[in-house]
Amino acid sequence: MKRQYTLYTLLWLLLLQSCDMIDYHPYDVRIDGETEVNAHNIEQIEAACRGKETIRFVTMGDSQRWYDETEDFVEHLNRRDDIDFVVHGGDMSDFGVTDEFLWQRNIMNKLNVPYVTLMGNHDCLGTGKEAYRAIFGDPNFSFIAGRVKFVCLNTNAIEFDYSHPIPDFQFMADEAVSRREEFDKTVFCMHVRPHADEFNNNVAEVFHYVVTQYPGLQFCTAAHEHRQFEMDLFGDGVIYYMSDCMKHRNYNVFTISPEGYEHEVVYY
Repeated sequence: MKRQYTLYTLLWLLLLQSCDMIDYHPYDVRIDGETEVNAHNIEQIEAACRGKETIRFVTMGDSQRWYDETEDFVEHLNRRDDIDFVVHGGDMSDFGVTDEFLWQRNIMNKLNVPYVTLMGNHDCLGTGKEAYRAIFGDPNFSFIAGRVKFVCLNTNAIEFDYSHPIPDFQFMADEAVSRREEFDKTVFCMHVRPHADEFNNNVAEVFHYVVTQYPGLQFCTAAHEHRQFEMDLFGDGVIYYMSDCMKHRNYNVFTISPEGYEHEVVYY
């Protein structure tokens, strides 16, 4: 009996020591490490850009299956000293698996500058919606850099079966007046642009009308289509700039100054 008790004790101690080897179900939303990433980084962005007349930032996206290329992006960007922050346009994950978000978060956390991440359509698969919220926060959010307001939206309507307000017009209306005295210009960021497959194109024209009511609208950014291009979608001079996927190893750089804005595509 004593030998049996000793054996049970040894087995129990071995189990305790090897608990780190246990892997949970891929869609089990157990989060290790940093959470509320967007909120933490927004604090840094706003503090670093407060009072700046000129800001320079990067947009990129769709890193879901290109880990090496994303690591190379981080390494390349870290060699620059002129970027204020990065906007990841969404699709960190391919299948909404929790570990995908964690791996990508850990890569992006190596950036020397703060970043925010939007929700992409692939991020909505499985338990991806829950994982995204747990790690990054609400998929609709905003921040102010210099005197430019960035309105970041969940536009993945199909992934919510049109049962949720996507895009969320109430959020957009609230953001038009929230902290109004702190910004003179606006940039809209989303994963899926109007007239693309995942967007609720029943309201595309209304969406763009609301966007254009914001003060000093500069341009809009999106990702999703795995190619870099720009388009005046509604023929009114408001340009939508789409980020490529990381497979093609490039990113967009925008500079907003009192004179206007400049756009550059950088390959690495």
